[in-house]
Amino acid sequence: MFNKNSFIKPKLSLEGETTPQKSSSELLPSIPDRLMTACPGCKRALFVSELHENHSVCPGCGYHFRLSARERIAFIADEGSFVEHDAEADARDRLSFPHYEEKLEAARKSSGEREAVITGHCTIGGNKTALFVMEPRFMMGSMSAAVGDKITRLFEYAVQQRLPVVGYTVSGGARIHEGMLSLMQMAKTSAAVGRHSDAGLFYLTILTDPTTGGVTASFAMLGDIILAEPGALIGFAGPRVIEQTMRQTLPEGFQRAEFLLEKGFVDKIAPRSEQRSLISMLLALHKEGRNDSL
Repeated sequence: MFNKNSFIKPKLSLEGETTPQKSSSELLPSIPDRLMTACPGCKRALFVSELHENHSVCPGCGYHFRLSARERIAFIADEGSFVEHDAEADARDRLSFPHYEEKLEAARKSSGEREAVITGHCTIGGNKTALFVMEPRFMMGSMSAAVGDKITRLFEYAVQQRLPVVGYTVSGGARIHEGMLSLMQMAKTSAAVGRHSDAGLFYLTILTDPTTGGVTASFAMLGDIILAEPGALIGFAGPRVIEQTMRQTLPEGFQRAEFLLEKGFVDKIAPRSEQRSLISMLLALHKEGRNDSL
C-alpha cells in the first residue's frame, strides 16, 4: 500500500527536528571586510593587501581610492624626511555652533588627526620642499580657521627658508560651522600664496577627489603648475546645484579632472604611480641656483 510518509523529510534522530534550511550566504565562506573591498569603478573584488601594494589604485580599471594624509606623506616624501609643523593646532568652536564640538571630537577619533590638514617640510626625490596634505577623513577636508592658519604659516616658513611648496588638496569646501571665519581663510591663504610667488618661489598643487568649494576658489587653483589625479571631482559648486541654477544638462564628465584638463584648468593628469617621479622632476627643474645647461 502507498505510504505518504515516504515523502516526508526524516527528522533528526537526536533532536526530533527537521534540519534547518541554510541561506545561500550561510553556505558561502565569509570574508572579513578588512581582507577585501569592492572597487567603486569596476565593482571588482580586491584584496586589501593587493590594493595597498598598488598605492590604493584598482589594477583593473585604475580607479584611485582616497588616501589618508599620513598615507600620502609616506607615499610622496623621502623615507624619514618629513618633519611636521603645528601638530597641536586644532579647531575652536568660536561661534558656539550647535553640536560642533561633538562633530570635531568624532572627526578626531575617525581620522586620528587634530585637524583637516597636515603641514611640514621634507625632501621629495632629494629636493627640499614644504608640504601640506589635506585629510579627507576629517570632516571631508573642510577648511576651518585652523586649516587656514596652518597653510598660511607653511607658506611663510617656505618664504623664510626659500623653499618650494607642494600641496595635496581634498576638500568639501569651507567649514560651515565656522561661518565667516572659515570664508576669511580663502583671502588669507591666497595672500600667503601671493607673497610666496612674489619671492620667486615655486608652488605645485595636486588636486585629488574631491577638491571643491572655497578650497578650489583659493589656494588649490593658485599653483604655478596644477596636477590632478584621474577622475577627481574638481569644482566650486556641485553639478546638481549648477544644473538647478542654469536649468541645463551638463556635459558628460563635467568637473572631472579630464574635463578640466581639456578646458585648460589643469596642466596634467598624474596617475599615482607617476607622481613621485613627476613631482621630483618638477622640483628639480624649479630648484633655486640649478644649472640650466643640464
